[in-house]
Amino acid sequence: MLTVTRTEVADHVLAAFQVGPASRGDVLAAATATHARPQVLSMLQSLPERSYGNLRDLWYELPDMPMGSM
Repeated sequence: MLTVTRTEVADHVLAAFQVGPASRGDVLAAATATHARPQVLSMLQSLPERSYGNLRDLWYELPDMPMGSM
């Protein structure tokens, strides 16, 4: 099983931030629409329900997630 990385998450959720802040639901919807792996979806489901102003805001909630491939 591959580790979930920030690069992989970004690839799946960037679209959620194209029109402004995104909720956890918006982030999950973007990841689902891009066929993210179940491990990515699980990680995103662990996010607190709040508004995220940009992609970088996700990393405050996921500080131990590695940057790139492991």
